[in-house]
Amino acid sequence: MAGETRLDEESLTPLYQQVMEEIKRSIESGAYATGEKIPSEAELSEMYSVSRITVRRAVEELVEQGLLTKRQGKGTYVIHRKLRRKITQESMVLSFSDTCRVNGLVPGARVLDRQVVSAGAEGQRYLGLSPDDKLVYIRRVRTADGEPIMLENNYYNYDRFAFLMDANLDDVSLFDVIEDRLGFKPDDSTPSTIEIVLATTDVARDLSVSVGEPLFLLESCMLGNNGEALFFEHQYIVGSRFTFVV
Repeated sequence: MAGETRLDEESLTPLYQQVMEEIKRSIESGAYATGEKIPSEAELSEMYSVSRITVRRAVEELVEQGLLTKRQGKGTYVIHRKLRRKITQESMVLSFSDTCRVNGLVPGARVLDRQVVSAGAEGQRYLGLSPDDKLVYIRRVRTADGEPIMLENNYYNYDRFAFLMDANLDDVSLFDVIEDRLGFKPDDSTPSTIEIVLATTDVARDLSVSVGEPLFLLESCMLGNNGEALFFEHQYIVGSRFTFVV
């Protein structure tokens, strides 16, 4: 355990917030690594010369922010290190990979699920298909510098995009995969809707956030250069790590 760290008792910043910032700095510096157990309340209380009540509030705040998670009977662990700044996206048709590069970050992607599903009502509404037609459904988590940012749920007309079932979709832009195969990429979108939703257990797991954390839910349909509907998407985006500019 690290030695005692003196806090500024004359500061207008409450002691629990000072403890929070000290723990955050330890996470960002790598002193507390992802998946590592942090010191106990008693140890932190001694380390910062504050009460256990102060430490408990600081830790609970960091749990709410998604930096720490409590495991019953085991202690408190680091979930992830937050990005030092948000990603800013200024265009709804700029790919996530390009958005990361514009912001000086390395994009990543990992396929979580890929299957053929019925078009249903949404396939009919967005793509003009019969509800019994087939769609290629692809679920991926997108990362920036290794941090989970977005959970993609994309739906494509199977007749045209069946090749996506066998394509390598890890750490690549789907826009680029489509362009390589079909010779064009999405360059417009229908009016998108964005709302705030709370992370369910599955979504929280995939994005490494706390259950109940507020997320953006983006729903839109991407269009080709001739106005043809290519695919529709439901994206869960971590609001603390992403900004839309309109």
